[in-house]
Amino acid sequence: MRWEGQELAVADGAALPGLQRLSGLVRSVRTPEFEGITFHEVTSKSALNKVPAAAQVPFRWTVNPYRGCSHACTYCLSGYAPISMADGSTVPLARVRPGDAVLGTRREGLSRRLVRTQVLDHWRTSKPAYRVELDGGTSIVAGGDHRFLTPDGWKHVAAAAEGEPPRPHLTVRDRLTGLRRGVVGAAVRSDDALAVSYVRPMDVELPMFDLTTGTGDFIAHGVVSHNCFARNTHTYLDLDAGDDFDRQVIVKVNVADVLRREVARHTWRREHVAMGTNTDPYQRAEGRYRLMPGVIEALAGSGTPFSILTKGTLLRRDLPLLRRAAEDVQVGIGVSLALLDERLHRSVEPGTPTPKARLDLIRAVREAGLPCTVLLAPILPGLTDSEEHLSALVAAVAEAGATGISYIPLHLRPGAREWYLGWLESTRPDLLPLYRRLYHRGSYSDQRYRDWLRARVEPHLRRHRLRDDDEELLDDRRRPLHGKRWGPRLAPEPPPSEPGQDSLF
Repeated sequence: MRWEGQELAVADGAALPGLQRLSGLVRSVRTPEFEGITFHEVTSKSALNKVPAAAQVPFRWTVNPYRGCSHACTYCLSGYAPISMADGSTVPLARVRPGDAVLGTRREGLSRRLVRTQVLDHWRTSKPAYRVELDGGTSIVAGGDHRFLTPDGWKHVAAAAEGEPPRPHLTVRDRLTGLRRGVVGAAVRSDDALAVSYVRPMDVELPMFDLTTGTGDFIAHGVVSHNCFARNTHTYLDLDAGDDFDRQVIVKVNVADVLRREVARHTWRREHVAMGTNTDPYQRAEGRYRLMPGVIEALAGSGTPFSILTKGTLLRRDLPLLRRAAEDVQVGIGVSLALLDERLHRSVEPGTPTPKARLDLIRAVREAGLPCTVLLAPILPGLTDSEEHLSALVAAVAEAGATGISYIPLHLRPGAREWYLGWLESTRPDLLPLYRRLYHRGSYSDQRYRDWLRARVEPHLRRHRLRDDDEELLDDRRRPLHGKRWGPRLAPEPPPSEPGQDSLF
């Protein structure tokens, strides 16, 4: 995309502060066609992103041309790092100030308990970034020298550099130590949700925040943290996980060239590559940047099978190219469609194509001779899970020619949780008690609700022959997304917990 005359100076106050220190920033751009959105063009060092084995999905690689998303979906945001304050509230790390009272920990006998402590200093730094993922869905970006508390003591995020003395560091066998109740005197402990899924370098230096307290530690994202810390996902670029995720979009302008070099290496094994698993590759900006044709050509030209999940009808532009690619490699297309109600769509997915437009996209994909699986996601408790709505939605998708359907209930990970519940409070406050019951254990809905939803949806799938009667009833951790044999599947959930005593409804 070339928007000459509309470029923002990098040092401009509207430019992305966290990228000002990165050599990969080309420029920041605004255009009247995308009012209120700034695009930050960067050159990336890599295009293929490896998926950790702990994710338990049948693909190991993804490509994400964009970071951030102009779709502005209420529920598609990643989380920010909340700091547990002494008064029971949480405050984003960037807003904590010296003199604030936060929760720290102090050893008492064999246990470690929460205590009130004061913030002595708070400053900004820049370090090579690592991503730490936990089984419960928490995603953390931190420096390699940063330390977390485990049952075996403090451990650094990364191993020592070559030539330096060895040091304890996180591995997938570790569990972090965190809190269940954020009140003074409560004990901290480790559980399965705090188990480390993976730690990996991000191959980039990012701005981060340091915090010093009277106890030498503090609680961020519910885990005991020491020394340097940074907000996760979009927030490590000095952005929040709300409006900024929607309005500050990072564009990897050289992604196709980098990908072409990567898949040409003799070490590349032509494994399946899934796109749309993080941010939508066919969000509106793709109409100007046109990154996906180069990505498709690079993958198909190297003999690499791939799949695309999108809400964007812009995919129709590339159907001829995708059809040609399918002659050489396996190509899977998935369209995400969560609801049919136009008014609800305008409220929770204001930047996405309408349900009707996406149904037309499904028809166009099928007319091009390509398979098209539809992802009914996320299904919103109390809003889109009624018998009437699900019956109409499945029927509409079947009539459009879908070759398969997957579905998944709403996930409320940190950051997305606060954003979505804030929207719910302003639009449907009567549903807040229901959501507190369904999500009282964390990011995932109660197991009883998932069982109830499965029993409600499955008959409709069979009625429209979108489910084989002899097919194993896979749970939503293993359900195929783009095909039974080779397509990517939904992200795993932690092992379901025992149902509580409270009623769901």
